[in-house]
Parts: sequence; structure tokens; C-alpha cells
Amino acid sequence: MKKSVVSFVAAAAIVGTAAANVQAEEVTVKKGDTLWGISQKYDATVEQVKNWNGLSSDIIFPEDVLDVYEKEKYKVNKGDTLWNIAKEYDVSVSSIKEWNNLNSDVIHPEQKLEVYPGAPDNIKIDPPKPKETEATPVTSEPVQEPVKQEPIKQEPVEQKPKTEKPAETVEAPKAENKEQAAPEEGTKELTMEATAYTATCEGCSGVTATGINLLENPDMKVISVDPNVIPLGSKVYVEGYGEAIAGDTGGAIKGNKIDVFIPNKDDAINFGRQTLKVTILD
Repeated sequence: MKKSVVSFVAAAAIVGTAAANVQAEEVTVKKGDTLWGISQKYDATVEQVKNWNGLSSDIIFPEDVLDVYEKEKYKVNKGDTLWNIAKEYDVSVSSIKEWNNLNSDVIHPEQKLEVYPGAPDNIKIDPPKPKETEATPVTSEPVQEPVKQEPIKQEPVEQKPKTEKPAETVEAPKAENKEQAAPEEGTKELTMEATAYTATCEGCSGVTATGINLLENPDMKVISVDPNVIPLGSKVYVEGYGEAIAGDTGGAIKGNKIDVFIPNKDDAINFGRQTLKVTILD
């Protein structure tokens, strides 16, 4: 049976039987790398890279080794079935259906399918590490509380005249805490609902609210924010996206929502809706 395959990476036509023993390419994470950047390089989505490597979050670290698979296009011939194609490329039928948004096993001649030869099925992710890290600060809090409570109880009991002074000092810290609440929002991590946008849409000028021309600078990392939550012009770090500038606003971006700039329209659509952590750097 003659089959036509077009590789996105090699950009060449391959006639005949595709190699079944395809091995994943190992990618060693470097400083500054993000899952989004790696997925774009290998023409995949962030979720696919996470599934291939059993990752429960978008956070990666230098020297991590990730498995990635090159995408190929397969042209359906008469008599082909999803089962035969899956067997030839060492993948599952369910994976091919997911990659191509197929609702059934029915395919037609001349139809083009995307395949990742040798790629594993979606991996069930068990995230034990976050539970351990959450348990650590819980144990530290009870240790600090009795230290603060002991002097507070002793001072008013031993000296009655001083009980009036603590009443005054209690009010002072409250006023200070109110003043400190605003800067804490700018220095701590914020949990945001993230979507993506592009500058190449019909009617878009490509110029942000702060004057950045995204059409001329497609490699810049810019996010659209609510200025009441993240000040315009702030330098931020977005989980899975990297360092960026809060350089734009949007009518639908209110409260804890951000829009991540992605130059390619299809990539922006594939980004979908995610919950990410955002840290304001300055």
C-alpha cells in the first residue's frame, strides 16, 4: 500500500511504509526555556509536551530532560483505517483522534492527518510534590504562634498600668498592616486566569496601550492586564510563559485576568484558557 507522508520538520515527502521504531528526541532544558517555547519549536502544544513527560504543571528547570516527538502529516489513501495508521506509526487510535479532533473512526481518502510517530498516550498525572511543599509551611506556623503569644500574655498580667499601652500598640500595627496590604499584592504571586491574543487579527492595529508595536516586534513577550491589579509597564514573570511586560489592556481583562500575546493565531487559539501564577518583578 502506497502512502504519502509530509514531515513538518524535514519538509520532504516520504513514500512507502513509515518507520515504526521512532524514538523520542531528548531535549535538555536550558536557563530561560519554557514549555511554551519548546512546544512551538517542535510544532506541538504545551499539553502534549506535559502528557509525553508526565508533568503536572508548566514549571520546568534547567538540566531537566524532556521527550518530544516530531509532527508529520499523513495523507489517507483508499482502504486505510485509523487502526492501520496507528499501528504503522506506533501510536494509539485514540491519540490520532485527539490530535485531529475526530469524533469517530471514519476517515476518507485524501484526508490529511497529523501524527506524532512513537508518541505515548496521555499519561495519568499524580502530583505528590505539591502536597509535600504545602505541608512544610503548615508545620512552621504553630512553632511561631506560641512564641508571639507568650510575651503578650505575660506583660498585661504582671503590670496592670501597662495594659493601657498594649491597647494603643495594638491599634498601631493594624494601621501599618493596612498600609502594607497594597505593596504585598505587587510583590507576591497572583493566581490569574490566562487567555491568549494575537496582533494579526482583522481590524487590529498591532499597537498596545503603552505604544508597543507587536507587528514590528513579534518576539516581545507582552501581557494585557487590568491596571488596577497589575500596573501598566510592570515587569512580570508568567508561569510557563516567562518574563514579560504588562504593556496592554483589554475590555474583557478585568480583575485577576490576563491576556498573553502570542504572534501566531493558531498557537494563540491552542493556548486556550489556563490558570497561571504571575509574579510582579518591578
